[in-house]
Amino acid sequence: MDLLLLLKAAILGIVEGLTEFLPISSTGHLILAGSLLNFNDERGKLFEIVIQSGAILAVVWEYRRRIGKVLAGATSDRTSQRLIINLAIAFLPLAVLGLLFGKAIKAHLFNAPTVATTFILGGIIILWAERRQHRTRVETVDDMSTTDAIKLGFAQALALIPGTSRSGATIIGGLLFGLSRTAATEFSFFLAMPTLFLASLYELYKGRALLSGDDIGMWVVGFVSAFIAAFLCVRWLLRYISSHDFTIFAWYRIAFGLLILLTWQMNWVQWVEH
Repeated sequence: MDLLLLLKAAILGIVEGLTEFLPISSTGHLILAGSLLNFNDERGKLFEIVIQSGAILAVVWEYRRRIGKVLAGATSDRTSQRLIINLAIAFLPLAVLGLLFGKAIKAHLFNAPTVATTFILGGIIILWAERRQHRTRVETVDDMSTTDAIKLGFAQALALIPGTSRSGATIIGGLLFGLSRTAATEFSFFLAMPTLFLASLYELYKGRALLSGDDIGMWVVGFVSAFIAAFLCVRWLLRYISSHDFTIFAWYRIAFGLLILLTWQMNWVQWVEH
């Protein structure tokens, strides 16, 4: 087994796990990390799907009791039914728009300048959103209405643009739409489960010709790395938002985006299109 390849797998797994549920864009970071590690060919794209599954499993494990309760009450408990319906509704915009425009977006926008620009714009939007006066009308995900779910679904669809951040779009969108910080963050986690799981299955099906037993070691290392990093990150974020806002992530996005633009413009790093 190629030890250098395993090291790359571990690094990319950690990057995925640390960025998937923070408002800083896992896709953007993976595009940049894959470019630096020369791991952005078709095989690398398939690998990203595998490690994304590891991040999903971390959230499923963290919320396993809540998930079990919701599934147990799917046919009898109105609160559980409402949450399931809201998740299904919120999932649809990204699914439909992804099928319609996903191929064109990947062909034209998966590059360093686009990612850097959306990093910066996203950071500015977070700063603006955090400086507004918050009027909270939805304290928990159980209090959300169908209209709230539709709004967050379209907010999540913005993540089709690389560098936007799926979690960032849903969390900040939730704050703007009147959700509490905890409700917006938890709904983002819950929505990630069907969204990332179904997207992973779809991409694995499309890339099934690239599946090879020779890559199992690489997949395992990346999957486990992503799971551990995501698990620790989710637990940390839930504690963090209890007493902090998202301003630190905004400044990180802006600084990182400017750094990428500088290295690209000065030709210090040969960023390769994804």
